[in-house]
Amino acid sequence: MTALLGMSSVALLRLGGRQVIEGRLTLGEFVAFMGYLAMLAWPTIAIGWVINIFQRGAASMSRILEILHADPEIIDMPQASVPEPIHGAVEFRHLYFQYPNAANPVLHDINLSIPAGTTLAIVGCTGSGKSTLVNLIPRLFDPPAGTIFIDGRDIRQWPLVELSKIIGFVPQETFLFSDTIRENIALGSKDKLSDSELKRAAQVSQIPNDIEAFARGVETFVGERGITLSGGQKQRVAISKAVVISPKILIFDDALSSVDTYTEERIMEQLARMAQDRTTIFASHRISTARTADQIIVLDHGRIVERGTHDSLMNLRGMYAHLYSKQMLEEELAAS
Repeated sequence: MTALLGMSSVALLRLGGRQVIEGRLTLGEFVAFMGYLAMLAWPTIAIGWVINIFQRGAASMSRILEILHADPEIIDMPQASVPEPIHGAVEFRHLYFQYPNAANPVLHDINLSIPAGTTLAIVGCTGSGKSTLVNLIPRLFDPPAGTIFIDGRDIRQWPLVELSKIIGFVPQETFLFSDTIRENIALGSKDKLSDSELKRAAQVSQIPNDIEAFARGVETFVGERGITLSGGQKQRVAISKAVVISPKILIFDDALSSVDTYTEERIMEQLARMAQDRTTIFASHRISTARTADQIIVLDHGRIVERGTHDSLMNLRGMYAHLYSKQMLEEELAAS
């Protein structure tokens, strides 16, 4: 647009100058014409910009309204209520689950009891159904009625907002908003987060040293989807966000996959200290995460094929023992 305006001005100067020389136009008339033209140029350009901005805004608003007007697939049941007191026991009863339009079920006849205040580890190969199983607990997908219970109550009878209050969930794919580290951690807290609460949550995920390395500390902007942070740092911010609300149930969906072994051990130690009054569930392909769990289940093609403690499963010499030996060998080779 600017180049076109410049070329037009040169052409007008040439044409107008010739007419002044030939006496068909006075110098004053020509100067006045060029002055008026200059006054009209910017508003004309601005109109084009405004129209462009308006069209882009209208398209964006259309997409936003499409989301705002979308009907949620998962809603509260009319009789939803909250039992008191809340302990955090989780139970699966003959759970079968199949994704919409899928040919076969992903989970088959899952029967499992997780007492309040205990730790469960779910291990298995990729595609065994670990993520699907833990995603059903906070109702990210809706399970069949009468298959998943919290404190003896069907989770479909719990209000969704209450489930979000008692369940801290760290997903496999970490999502951070384009805001500060503080605001991302405080996102799940209903009250203003104090410095002491922030410090405790950060200590659990072993991220204080990383935060101190940033010039602005917890006020550092993480960028869109946390682009300024490494994969491990993003996962640890997500862990802090989950624990800061002091949930009764804490779920990790392969949430330590980008964290080094040393840091993982420190995080597991911190979680063990706070696990006495909450139910903790780990879904992971890394067996090292499962060793200290009160109960371990092994999933294979959506079925529980083994269950027990680390020692009992190692003595069984089945799938768990094979996965454990394989991963220990891989770590030894990587270290050497």
